[in-house]
Amino acid sequence: MGSSELQIVTSGESLFPPDEWAVRTDLAALYRLVAHFRMTDMIDTHISARLPTKPGEAPAFLINRYGLLFDEMRASDLVKIDHAGNVIDERAKADPARFRVNAAGFTIHSAIHMARHDLRFVVHTHTAAGIAVSAQARGLLPISQHALKFYGKLGYHDYEGIALDLSERERLVRDFGPHKAMILRNHGLIAGGASAAEAFHEIYFLERACQAQVQATSGGAELIIPPAEVRERTARQFLRDDSAEITETAWHAALRLIDDPDSDYRT
Repeated sequence: MGSSELQIVTSGESLFPPDEWAVRTDLAALYRLVAHFRMTDMIDTHISARLPTKPGEAPAFLINRYGLLFDEMRASDLVKIDHAGNVIDERAKADPARFRVNAAGFTIHSAIHMARHDLRFVVHTHTAAGIAVSAQARGLLPISQHALKFYGKLGYHDYEGIALDLSERERLVRDFGPHKAMILRNHGLIAGGASAAEAFHEIYFLERACQAQVQATSGGAELIIPPAEVRERTARQFLRDDSAEITETAWHAALRLIDDPDSDYRT
């Protein structure tokens, strides 16, 4: 470990305002949890967060330093960018190579962040199960309790190639609609939340629903589809009054999976 990297590890928190550091630690934890549950694709895909801003300030976001694996992510590794994916991190002035990001990978995220200020954290994955379901004509089937969480609450966006064309952002936003999750056809999954806890909850349930569907359809047996009224009632049940409390409880339980004495994601 070089001296410049050691400085970031030992004094990372002092380099940032408290509200930014809080977002950094939550986002780093989200990266580690996505890695823990094997929802990564090497150095591809991203998780991003919108930083708090004062009135009149331009929006700013955090995203992963390109080249790091998700299970290596630390709060200080996250790079501040603008809505177009340009690096605005002050540390990059002295060492631009160290704070390189994959700006093209932020195209999908920026579309959602700029249109949906209620979704402060956005997670995009390329899992085998997510890609498999994204390639199935009927999309996510209402065959599991996990899938019914998204019944009537899931967007779909047709594949247009690698997301490099900024004009695609308008169509992404249109297809995302008012939802918190979307299937990117022939591509993968995307989910967001007002907090890291909510974003994790959404992507975890969506991933598990896709895993269940892939296994249920692999044997070729006839599937049981619950009646429409049961599907609708189950989807409403996920929106009960204590849903936010359950989401936070699940988040803190998940953090215990990565919060051991050797963990450095908070640095």
